[in-house]
Amino acid sequence: MSTLLLAAIVYAGIGYYDALRDATELKIRADALIAAKRGPDDLTPTKLEQLLRVEDPTFWHHNGLDIQTSGAGLTTLTQSLAKRLAFHHFKPGIGKLRQTTYAMGLEQRLSKRQILALFLDTAQLGRGPHGWMQGMFVASEQMYGRQPANLTNREWLSLIAVLIAPGQYNLRAGDTKLNDRVRRIERLLAGACHPQSGRDVWLEGCT
Repeated sequence: MSTLLLAAIVYAGIGYYDALRDATELKIRADALIAAKRGPDDLTPTKLEQLLRVEDPTFWHHNGLDIQTSGAGLTTLTQSLAKRLAFHHFKPGIGKLRQTTYAMGLEQRLSKRQILALFLDTAQLGRGPHGWMQGMFVASEQMYGRQPANLTNREWLSLIAVLIAPGQYNLRAGDTKLNDRVRRIERLLAGACHPQSGRDVWLEGCT
């Protein structure tokens, strides 16, 4: 076994056990969010289904990794959360290995509802009226003055649309690029189109 391969295996293993180590604190944090009515059950079933259909269609069934589902790309919702929890500055390449194993560790120790609560709380939503917005509930309140459950379908899908590239989209004005992505998401959810491939996270198949 080469030194490089051995180092990669060790690095991956550390990511997994770091997630197990962090799990107790993360569970407490997630349960506090759920108790404060800022968890997945507070979105409405339809809004939660829409979020997962766009971000991670097989979320309820995978162990943190899904490289086959059309439109899912190479990053599950759990991996996206891992990227925010396990890194100060994420760098592609070998960082993806740690991201994946950390996600798998989260799936071993946290419930799906707890993972969703943490995802909703840490999601990046771009700039709002008071600066950079973190968290779906925060963005909903700042941009629309209401909880996610009370948003219109268009408002909610706009928040979902921003998740893929929060630095590129602007929820505060008539952003034509954002509007285009919302239209693609609407077509996807209506069953009017399908992603071109597993990596079609931009929904080119729904133009």
